[in-house]
Amino acid sequence: MLCGTILTPIVRRIAYRSGVLDHALSSRKIHGRPIPRLGGIAIVIAFYTPLLALAAFPTGVGEMFLAQREHVIGLFGGGLAIALLGLYDDLRGAGAGRKFLVQFTVAGFLYYLGFRIESVANPIGESIALGWVSLPFTVLWIVGVINAMNLIDGLDGLAGGVALVAVVITFLVSFQRGHPLMMLFSSALAGAILGFLFYNFNPASIFMGDTGSMFLGFVLATTAIQTNQKASTAVAVLIPTIALGLPILDTLLAIARRAVRGRPLFQADKEHIHHRLIALGLTQRQAVLVLYGLCVLFGAVALALTYTNSRQSGLLLIVLAVVAFIFLRSIGFIRLSRMSVVDRKRNRTMQGAVQPLGRRIKQCQSVDDMWPLVIEAGNALGATALRLHVGIPPNQASDRSTIHSSMKVRTNSGFSFLSQRASSFKLDWSWPGATADATWIPTPRSRSTCSAST
Repeated sequence: MLCGTILTPIVRRIAYRSGVLDHALSSRKIHGRPIPRLGGIAIVIAFYTPLLALAAFPTGVGEMFLAQREHVIGLFGGGLAIALLGLYDDLRGAGAGRKFLVQFTVAGFLYYLGFRIESVANPIGESIALGWVSLPFTVLWIVGVINAMNLIDGLDGLAGGVALVAVVITFLVSFQRGHPLMMLFSSALAGAILGFLFYNFNPASIFMGDTGSMFLGFVLATTAIQTNQKASTAVAVLIPTIALGLPILDTLLAIARRAVRGRPLFQADKEHIHHRLIALGLTQRQAVLVLYGLCVLFGAVALALTYTNSRQSGLLLIVLAVVAFIFLRSIGFIRLSRMSVVDRKRNRTMQGAVQPLGRRIKQCQSVDDMWPLVIEAGNALGATALRLHVGIPPNQASDRSTIHSSMKVRTNSGFSFLSQRASSFKLDWSWPGATADATWIPTPRSRSTCSAST
């Protein structure tokens, strides 16, 4: 905790000087000013520092590390690889394919070192042995939790608080089952998160970025496997699943929502659980505190499962499912209607119209070449106005660094130029020497679903 408290403001200053800031240019972002986004570096260093220090001095920890060498190599090496991936994403941006490649590789390596889920809980009977399915199940668990923590990092202090509750539950279960190494890792992570939350809780002065959120997901996923690996109860895998209930639930809802509406699974939106709470009128702090309470509920149930028999476990899970259903229903989820089918058809149509245009736009050499294609995209999307914004990269700007910006608005006779600015959704592309984006305003009827990507 002391390491995190000391390091976070240092990292914040470095991020400011380096210009590594979150400028809130997307409509999904709700902070109103640029915020440094490298706070995850402080979490990672604060996690490793006390562990390495304890191993270096005659405390017995070094002997424990040697006795469980494979587990230590997996947690240290895998965690460092995931942290570096997150740092690269924060600094340069990494596509979904590249991130998944690294994540699946690391998860496969951990399976080789002995991090394995070999049985699945059955609350009303004996555990189900996975056999050969253990490999894909373990890999998907690790990758899934990493990305679940990454997705839920949308409000000040949310991901850190969610991770803190989960890691406290992991510590308590490790204590109950006499697993000192996992207790050590859990307590180190809890302290690192606490030190960072002093600066990240609303109003945040620094974000953890992908470096922090993916690293937290990795450590939570792997320590949960080891803590519950040799559990004799029928709820072994259910305990970490319930403890991480909020990020897992939010991820599953996001995948289902985008699949039903015909949108790309990896396209970000503003319909996560925390966004819904904000839309109901809660402040950031209120929404985060509500979700903290939900996490505590999930954690309490997960901890209670370690003391219950099969019948009691089943009853607890039913009660938890009912509470979760009522909560999701009250904030607007789980309301399937004919509009979902309409949304899916409209989104598929728009994607089919815009994606070929994106490929043609890449061949353009001037603004005059682009405008016909931008107007064609506007017609396909039912836009009422279009604005084309072109900027020259600084290293190629010289005396041409001025920004060209113009707009056209739909009239009965087509599109004509309009002077004022307007923006809603953007179509981005780039070509040698310049970048551009087309921005369109959808009609009121399609405002909630007009989106496309190239």
